[in-house]
Amino acid sequence: MNNVFALRKYIIAGIFSIACIAFVFRLFYMQVIDDQYKLDASNETFRHITQYPPRGCIKDRNGKLLVTNEAAYDLMVIPNQVKDFDTNSFCSDLGITKADFNNGIRKAVQLNTASHASVFMKEVTPEIYAAFEEKMYKYHGFYSEVRTVRRYPMKIAPHLLGYLGEVSKELCERNPKYREGDYIGMSGIEESYEEALGGKKGVKITVVDAMNREVGDYKNGKYDTLPNPGENLTSTLDATLQAYGEKLMQNKAGSIVAIEPATGEVLALVSSPEYDPNLLVGNIRARNYSSLVLDTLDIPLFNRALMAQYPPGSTFKPIEALIGQQEGVLNEHTVYYCGGSYPGGKPKCDAKHGSLDLEPAIAKSCNTYFSYVFMSIMGNRKYATMDDALTSWRRYVNGFGLGTRLDIDLPSALRGNVPTVEHYDRVFGRSHWRPFTIISLGIGQGELEVTPLQLANEASIIANRGYYFMPHVIKSIGDKNEVQKKYTTRHYAPVDAKYFDIVVQGMSDVVSDGTAAASKIPGVTMCGKTGTAQNPNGRDNSLFIAFAPMDHPKIAVCVVIERGGWGAEWAAPIASLMIEKYLNDTIKRTDIETRILDGNTIHYLEEEKLQPKHYTQHTAHKK
Repeated sequence: MNNVFALRKYIIAGIFSIACIAFVFRLFYMQVIDDQYKLDASNETFRHITQYPPRGCIKDRNGKLLVTNEAAYDLMVIPNQVKDFDTNSFCSDLGITKADFNNGIRKAVQLNTASHASVFMKEVTPEIYAAFEEKMYKYHGFYSEVRTVRRYPMKIAPHLLGYLGEVSKELCERNPKYREGDYIGMSGIEESYEEALGGKKGVKITVVDAMNREVGDYKNGKYDTLPNPGENLTSTLDATLQAYGEKLMQNKAGSIVAIEPATGEVLALVSSPEYDPNLLVGNIRARNYSSLVLDTLDIPLFNRALMAQYPPGSTFKPIEALIGQQEGVLNEHTVYYCGGSYPGGKPKCDAKHGSLDLEPAIAKSCNTYFSYVFMSIMGNRKYATMDDALTSWRRYVNGFGLGTRLDIDLPSALRGNVPTVEHYDRVFGRSHWRPFTIISLGIGQGELEVTPLQLANEASIIANRGYYFMPHVIKSIGDKNEVQKKYTTRHYAPVDAKYFDIVVQGMSDVVSDGTAAASKIPGVTMCGKTGTAQNPNGRDNSLFIAFAPMDHPKIAVCVVIERGGWGAEWAAPIASLMIEKYLNDTIKRTDIETRILDGNTIHYLEEEKLQPKHYTQHTAHKK
């Protein structure tokens, strides 16, 4: 028994001795061998300075710089290290007030406690910082972190490029990669490609003397980590075309979207009214952002190209013609008589066209003709019920990218609206509506709503005779000349290719001698379709879709001008100028260009004193 107790005593003593030896060795390692522990215990002597990586630049398809960087400085403060100094001199050096100083210190304490560094003043310009740096030794507890801010040399495409904003507290809690005071993309390409553009932060450790001056790197930078710069992006944008489109849209509310049909690459994306992207850069960002948000008349931050939803009007008629052919209720020789309206008086037509077959019906944009087409689809005997007919029609329309969100590499693109059976059951009651009740759908009115991006994509589908590539705005990331697979995959419309030729010919006639004849381009066969949609707030909206050349098209365009009246009045000439600029690089029709540049449609909005927030127009029956 005594032997057992003795053995236990030795085992316990051995374990205790080993633990003591391990503890002593660990303490020796921490205090003598590993400098990192010294460093962690010496916040008063060493300063950890975040090394912000330069954010990736963005170029257009031809290598022109759209977004670049320039240096700025964040002034940091550790409140419990701040000693008495001349605050009036400090405020004068930085161009701030005594109240700004007190607020900065108070916020720093509230955010990160008095012993940790916080941003006192964001993004001090190089000019101010250069003068302040020489006197910083007088101000204990303050130091700087260099970072970059965005610059936009061409001052174009703010809605496509996007802007940066400060990360939220919630995001910092969810993702340790970020800390309060960091900036991330909040819209456009900056948001969609944040991971590629943002890069990775580093840390520099410096030694500080009693005068608050940096005297060198700790251990010659042994524990520093270098920042990894963000990737540069090459966009699909044609900067020259984009700038020209923005010029044409001055004093107009609406949008332009131009796509290369063969690739789905977005050549231009204009939303007007717009703003100078440099307004949302640096320490003027907050003030300017508030001003832009409060502009509820022009709403310049609203991306109309992706988010405004309008009835397509007669720009929808090519799709209706294709559905009718696919359904077998329409062909190029189908004739209907137009006496100025569909039987019963509605929808009305702007003229008494007489007897028409399909091609001239497209060229003259006959409401009566396409009302007959819609009724024939709804009355197709292959469907057991009207519900089945409308559901099938809706499926066709979705197949052209309407009523669904196109998977463009930009945030906030809306899906529009293609009404369902359930919607009409709620509005009219089950079995209390008929095809004639919803006949406005056949001419692109009623509850049908689309975005300009979707209309440009419709033009691309017709240009390609039945397929499209998903619209996208980035060609390559970094040195990799690769496009995401989803942007190189063909998406086919639910209509056979053989039915597109007559529609393409009709759209060519629209420009040669139809509703957009005044917008023809010498030497270029352009195919287009005008549209006019009623606006419940005032004057009709002007729409136009087009592509050119007719064979092997290089560009497809949609233009929407809010309160612009007839499609041929504003949208068609603007689209034709965009196409002429892209294909020929010069404009020969200077008379049309001058009229557009001098024109003003936004004054209709100002006269009406209305806020342009209602993009849903119903019960209109115009082209």
